[in-house]
Amino acid sequence: MRLYQMADQVRYGLMNTDELRETFLLEDMFEPGQLECAYVDLDRTVIGAAVPLREPLILETESELRAEYFLERRELGVLNVGGAGSVTVDGKVFDLDKLDCLYVGRGSKQVSFASTDASAPAYFYLLSYPAHAEYPTSMVKFADLQGLALGSVETCNKRTIYKAIYGGGIKSCQLVMGFTLLESGSNWNTMPPHTHMRRSEVYFYFDVDPAHRVLHLMGPPDATGHLIVADKEVVVSPGWSIHAGVGTKNYAFCWGMGGENQAYDDMDGVTIATLR
Repeated sequence: MRLYQMADQVRYGLMNTDELRETFLLEDMFEPGQLECAYVDLDRTVIGAAVPLREPLILETESELRAEYFLERRELGVLNVGGAGSVTVDGKVFDLDKLDCLYVGRGSKQVSFASTDASAPAYFYLLSYPAHAEYPTSMVKFADLQGLALGSVETCNKRTIYKAIYGGGIKSCQLVMGFTLLESGSNWNTMPPHTHMRRSEVYFYFDVDPAHRVLHLMGPPDATGHLIVADKEVVVSPGWSIHAGVGTKNYAFCWGMGGENQAYDDMDGVTIATLR
């Protein structure tokens, strides 16, 4: 398991490009035939990726968790961004097509991931936080999600937000998770930006054209920096940092949060004119 220690605002202001990328950006997580995990000390977040081929991949516990099994004291969100696949939780099989989302509750002992066709494998994105309460394992299909249309062509941010794990959907202890799809010709996400000190956020960018990139804006509103992000890369955003981006082409991203509360609109807005 990779280990990441987050920087505070003081250290952030002294970091060069390589240091920013080493601290806030997770690269090369999705390796065919492997399950990769990273432990982030910020809110004890675990970020993972599973790309099963012919054999299922098992979610094993890691020594860093000091747990008998991975979800002994944790909960897990799973989003499939690839081909058809399935997740088996304590013997129960959940079939996930692209953009289907699964919540796995605390106390689930055996979790494994499989692809229907190894030549077109599933790409499972995993996001886990500590949990102090148990909620039932539940799945929501993309077709059953109610999208929220936002933005406009004039502001280059016409997009649809899909909430999956949240107060009005799949119930969880800490985890809030969903994804945003940008329409063709739109590039901006989360602009105007915001911060929320009560919870950290993780952005997983996917369906980014291999020849294109997303410029992810981060940092305090009055001292912004950026990361150049490719397909299937992950950015960790502390509560003091904005999290917004613009792509050289439209793309999609999964947003996930954990912390003090689950209110989706709990944010401190920042006006564009005050950004520096």
